[in-house]
Amino acid sequence: MNRRTLLKALGLPVIAATGALGWMTAARAVNRYYEGPVTDHFDGVRFFSPGQPQDKGFLELARWQLGGGRKGWPDSFPSPFQDKPPAEVQGLRTALIGHASFLIQVAGLNILTDPVLSDRASPVSFAGPKRVNPPGIAFNDLPPIHAVLITHNHYDHLDTETLGRLWQRDRPKIIAPLGNDAVIRAEHPEIPVETRDWGGAVDLGNGVTAHFEPAYHWSARGINDRRMALWCAYVLTTPSGTIYHIGDTGFGDGRIFHAVRERFDRPRLAHLPIGAYEPRWFMEPQHMNPEDAVKVLAIIEAEQALGHHWGTFRLTNEGVDEPPQELAAALQAAEIPAERFRPLRPGEAWTRSG
Repeated sequence: MNRRTLLKALGLPVIAATGALGWMTAARAVNRYYEGPVTDHFDGVRFFSPGQPQDKGFLELARWQLGGGRKGWPDSFPSPFQDKPPAEVQGLRTALIGHASFLIQVAGLNILTDPVLSDRASPVSFAGPKRVNPPGIAFNDLPPIHAVLITHNHYDHLDTETLGRLWQRDRPKIIAPLGNDAVIRAEHPEIPVETRDWGGAVDLGNGVTAHFEPAYHWSARGINDRRMALWCAYVLTTPSGTIYHIGDTGFGDGRIFHAVRERFDRPRLAHLPIGAYEPRWFMEPQHMNPEDAVKVLAIIEAEQALGHHWGTFRLTNEGVDEPPQELAAALQAAEIPAERFRPLRPGEAWTRSG
């Protein structure tokens, strides 16, 4: 596999080339997905998280890949759960399909986050991270989908094959941060996508609104489009309470989490990533570990947190079952009851009436 294919399959933050020539080329780049005014998080070509570390370079990527320390994963890590959700829920129900893919059922709406039902989180079918458990909800068992929320364009979060199947079946409203409409339309020109900047919002109907909030992450589909599309977290305000969904983020200075708590008050439910965090020297700016996720829970004071982004795709160095173990230790150290922050397996559901 050549370098280009390897980097696309890994979906990692890399620059177009190393050295002065690479940075000069990047400086002359034109954004292929989005045109808009310069803001405090967009320089006219690339998006960024103000005051936070950005890309790692190719040499750092090579240091990680060649440095050892990667724990083995089994070829199969089946979940004991398989969900067959109801067609409609008036209270609040959420079920993990796998990785960062959730089915949220609230106020009569069925909402998917980052739906990835393909066998690999990769641009190619023959290489890249392969799932070690089937989707916790089979495609044919999904109820009619009203909305799809995309957090960013990495292959473990934006699966154009799954989006195409959903569009053909249900014609859901698809929303995403700036620039991701172009990524989706490149594969499916027939699919309309509503995009917003951080601070924007989309009315999903039935009293449910999706708010676009910052995350400390990045984006890329290949080696020449790093940070050309925006990334986000979502806050859903609903008749059954507020839901805070993060696809990927680092903890950073913690400011974005304090802002959510101040703006939206205490969430009823938070979906917090707890995987893809080792080695810390490489992953820390963009991926929380379980200890970081517990700090977020303490800041936002969510009634209930559910851990995701672990145990489905092998992306980083930690073992397949290390995230829930480290989460249990972090909760104990913070004197937070274990039931308040549950690490979900695919097919596992959480329900709250009212």
